[in-house]
Amino acid sequence: MLKRSPHDVVVIGAGVVGAACAYYATQAGLSVAVVDRGPVAGGTTGAGEGNLLVSDKEPGPELTLALYSTRLWQELAEELGEQVEYEPKGGLVVASGEAGMAALRTFAAHQAETGVDSEEIPGERLRELEPHLAEGLAGGFHYPQDAQVQPALAAAHLLRAARRAGAEVFLGEAVTAIRRGPGGAVTGVTTERRSIDAPAVVNAAGTWGGELAKLAGVHLPVMPRRGFVLVTEPLPRVVRHKVYAADYVADVASGSAALQTSAVVEGTPAGPVLIGASRERVGFDRTMSVEVLHRLAANAVKLFPLLAEVSVQRAYRGFRPYLPDHLPAIGADARVAGLYHACGHEGAGIGLAPATGRLIAAQLAGKQPELDLTPFNPDRFTEEAS
Repeated sequence: MLKRSPHDVVVIGAGVVGAACAYYATQAGLSVAVVDRGPVAGGTTGAGEGNLLVSDKEPGPELTLALYSTRLWQELAEELGEQVEYEPKGGLVVASGEAGMAALRTFAAHQAETGVDSEEIPGERLRELEPHLAEGLAGGFHYPQDAQVQPALAAAHLLRAARRAGAEVFLGEAVTAIRRGPGGAVTGVTTERRSIDAPAVVNAAGTWGGELAKLAGVHLPVMPRRGFVLVTEPLPRVVRHKVYAADYVADVASGSAALQTSAVVEGTPAGPVLIGASRERVGFDRTMSVEVLHRLAANAVKLFPLLAEVSVQRAYRGFRPYLPDHLPAIGADARVAGLYHACGHEGAGIGLAPATGRLIAAQLAGKQPELDLTPFNPDRFTEEAS
């Protein structure tokens, strides 16, 4: 016989988004259960770089969400302290030629209208910020609001804080059913080991959010977008900011299924340098691609020539939860009472997690969210359109 456990809400997913939902829901006084088929940060979160970025987002709903989340990350950093390796180190976007600089200038001007801080850095001053950058770059823009956390630690400590506030966490248990009552409203979930009764369920399953939505009888076209990261041997702090080439912004906004790579390089408190970024839609194929790894290494060396002599310790890959319009699904699903979604953030889930969690918690508690969630409505997709 399955164990029964009553709660106000069940959060499906123990990545950083699910952890943030649980954390803010407990802060709102709700009784919370968190369920994940694997360990904490066992999916996309554990394969992330921990980026908290505003620099790569054009004005619109996602940038508004990111600016809100930036403030919340600063609050969480004060509460969680050094445990999550929060670094407000800023970002540096660089261009190789004048055409790229012109595009960055226009992009930054539009961002400034919505509250993004940036400073144009001429080519001759780039090495003041990054002494090991390649020579001959046309210039770049410095974004002081960009930051970084260690994503797995962030998820773990948010969940720990939620547990201290009374949340229960069930790991290694796959959800096999989202139960609904005679009127269609959510009544809880069933796992392989237990039945959890709750009038609300939050789908924070990341790349597998579409599969979870199907369990509730609704369509949400979340697709996996594979990415690789190289990790170097520990080094002195040779890269001070998150540094990336201007074409990274276009790759983030692209809907292409084809392989795309752009130079993204950043140091970490522990010493290794992280090198990305790649994007391709190949389903859940986990094959290690030597071609992609070679491209990433070559791109990084173009930005930081000293990396040519540095050893790569390992490479890892993960799947970004991609939705066709590049916006996450956040909030109540009008098709099923009691069903909420917090997934589809693509590569921005770490950065957007606190805002997502707090907005979901407001809805769960029957309060007005601080941001308009209309652009993120989970039921904005039709099966025909996606």
